[in-house]
Amino acid sequence: MTRTTPPRPVDVEAVFPALARHRRTTTRLHPRQGAATPEESSVAGPLLWPADEPWPVCTAVHPKGTGHLLSDVRLSRRIRDEARGRDLTVEERRLLDGMTRGTHIPAPRDADPLPMLAVAQLYARDVPDLVGPGGHDLLQVFWCPFEVHGPERTIDVALRWRRSADVGAVLTPQPEPPVAGREECVPTSCVLHPERVVEHEYLGLLGEQLQEGIAAWEEGLLDEEDAEDEEDAYDAYDHDDSSAPADYATYEEYEAAMAAARAEEPEEIDYMSDLSIAPGWKVGGFASWHLTDPGPVDCPACGTPMPPLLTVATVECDGASRSWLPVEDRDAVDDPRVIDPVGVYLGRGLMRVHTCPTDPAHPHRISFQ
Repeated sequence: MTRTTPPRPVDVEAVFPALARHRRTTTRLHPRQGAATPEESSVAGPLLWPADEPWPVCTAVHPKGTGHLLSDVRLSRRIRDEARGRDLTVEERRLLDGMTRGTHIPAPRDADPLPMLAVAQLYARDVPDLVGPGGHDLLQVFWCPFEVHGPERTIDVALRWRRSADVGAVLTPQPEPPVAGREECVPTSCVLHPERVVEHEYLGLLGEQLQEGIAAWEEGLLDEEDAEDEEDAYDAYDHDDSSAPADYATYEEYEAAMAAARAEEPEEIDYMSDLSIAPGWKVGGFASWHLTDPGPVDCPACGTPMPPLLTVATVECDGASRSWLPVEDRDAVDDPRVIDPVGVYLGRGLMRVHTCPTDPAHPHRISFQ
């Protein structure tokens, strides 16, 4: 099934023509739980990996056997998913209670190479905003699922670009680490429903005059909504009898009716939430700096500013960005398989992999929000 982002509630470029210079496309990946094949784009699916090519490994020295078994993480998610809407059975509780974080035997030694975890596979034919080295049409993403690497003590990400037509026999079975430091470092297998949309740059990176114009416009929208609410409330009362609202037997009935009416009103429109940067897993587009001040992400090899290649997000959308929820999922807004299909939580909820637009083969960088 395709996924379709609803039209933005306002044509923001019609209101602020200067934003046309701050437009960029992104491909929302819309992961949904399911099994893919090596010939398909996916999250945590089998890769089109040559049988005669070594699998990426983590060679950093760190504890590699302490954490959660990948088999436990996957079984736990399957049990909880199947139990949605009912109580857990005695057997299900027994299984979940036995899944503990600890050192698992036999544990690899700290210096042993550890297979990296396959995280994503993206074909250029599916993802129009995927830009890699010339002639390469396939990106494969890996990480070591232990947040112990580098000065920021986080996961280590590896990228592999390749020409899919050059792959002959596919490696099977494919290696993976037996243990992850946290459950939230393990993605659930998902198929993708890529969709290209337009974004506008993060508010804090726009010119001061444009920022002030947007802020004034948003305040005007709020003033209009407040005025309409006051008028509706005034009209609802019987002004000849101030003790009770018009057409309602009791004040409680009036309050209930007003609450229902408010629930049906459109949500407030906000540039940051509704008109600029799409939430969820995506390729390309702009970076959001909603938790920190904007920071430069420059190529360590040539100094060129590096846009985000891949954004890894905790949720498809949240309460503030609900207007981005695909049309096909509007009746499943409380379903975790829609809102949190992948099950990862990195940094403070969002991780970006940046690559150099001058030469994608230059070392990549990671940023968090």
